[in-house]
Amino acid sequence: MDLSIKTVSGPGIQPYIHHLARLRIDIFRSFPYLYDGDMEYEKKYLDTYLQSDDTVMVLVLDGDDVVGASSGLPMDMESAEVKRPFLDRGMPVDEVFYFGESLLQPAYRGRGLGHAFFDEREAHARSLGRFRITAFFAVQRPENHPLRPSGYRPLDGFWKKRGYVPQPGMMTTYRWRDIGEKSDTDKPMMFWTREALMD
Repeated sequence: MDLSIKTVSGPGIQPYIHHLARLRIDIFRSFPYLYDGDMEYEKKYLDTYLQSDDTVMVLVLDGDDVVGASSGLPMDMESAEVKRPFLDRGMPVDEVFYFGESLLQPAYRGRGLGHAFFDEREAHARSLGRFRITAFFAVQRPENHPLRPSGYRPLDGFWKKRGYVPQPGMMTTYRWRDIGEKSDTDKPMMFWTREALMD
């Protein structure tokens, strides 16, 4: 393996859009997302990241192959569904930097790259000098979900070690089609936040 980490922003993400869309579809098919993805939708979704140099995409490359990626952008660039729980609490979204997906092919896990994803995105948000909070959300699946793999371990412990706090009172929903479903359905998503980023 010839691994390297490359951080790109705004239009610099363009050469990787196809690879990122494919990675999202491949990784999100697994539990807990179970996402039955579509390339055209993914490319349209990722187009948001091209619109500002304030966005960030942390890439893991094995040679020239994109085997992992982690994204972030100012919360005020996000959709209404993402912003709503913050606005409902009277939290200014222009002080929040939102972390999107973190994706890594299974063969590359356990090498500390998850920490690198957070380090790079937090450093990027800090460099912009106006964000007090970093935040992300995670899908909520029942313990007895029929597709939950035996021995599945959520990432809650890892996120807490990074200083993130679960916010059960800050929920939103996202719609997608699960594997095996005939249509899109709402999925509950819970936010995790970390404050005092500029300290």
